[in-house]
Parts: sequence; structure tokens; C-alpha cells
Amino acid sequence: MKTTERTFRSKKFMSAVLAIALVALFIVMTGLGVFADAAVNEGDKTSAAEETTAKADDSIGTKAIAAGAVVCIVATAAAIAMGMVVSKASESIARQPEADSKIRSGMMLGLVFIETVVIYALIVAILIIFVL
Repeated sequence: MKTTERTFRSKKFMSAVLAIALVALFIVMTGLGVFADAAVNEGDKTSAAEETTAKADDSIGTKAIAAGAVVCIVATAAAIAMGMVVSKASESIARQPEADSKIRSGMMLGLVFIETVVIYALIVAILIIFVL
């Protein structure tokens, strides 16, 4: 397989992944309007206390969807990045077996940094749910 073919396939794959992620984000973002509209459709018969409770319930649902979207997007991106790191490290080890330990340690360090980003996203999602 030629290098240009491999690069083309990689770019094509990444374009497809990006398109799928954007469509999923669009679906999630358009679905948020459904939850925001629920309290408005109930009418003016509700009291102020009931409206506050309904708004708080809608807010909790929206926060949960937003937190889920954050974790989903970041986990997907991290999984793709981890796959690319391991793939490139395997190719490098196959080309230069004598640099095995250096490549493997660099790969592990990169994987740790990628996983750290996922943990930060999880913390942000938890903060979205419980603090905001």
C-alpha cells in the first residue's frame, strides 16, 4: 500500500467520523428545545411554585443531556485519538525494532495525556449536573 493511499484513507475516515459527530451534535442540540418547551405548553393555570418546580425539573433534564453529550463527544474523540496513537506506535516499532522501548514509553505518555482529557471532561460533566 502506498503512502498516499494510506493518507487518503485516513483523511477519508476522519472526515466520516467528523460528519457523524456533527450530525449527532445537531440531533442533541435540536432535541434540547423539546425539553425547554414543556413548561410553556402547560398553560397559565399553574401557580408560581409549580412553575418554579417545572423549570427546575426541565433544567435538570437539560443539564443531564448536556453532560451526556460532553462525555460522549470527548470519549469518542479520545477513542479515535488512542487508536491513532497505538497504530502509529505499532508502525514505528515495526520499522525500527531497536527503538522499541523509546517508542513504547512515548506512546504510554501520550495515552495518559489523552485519558487525562477524558477525566477532565467527566469532571466538567459532573459540575454541570450538580453545580450549575
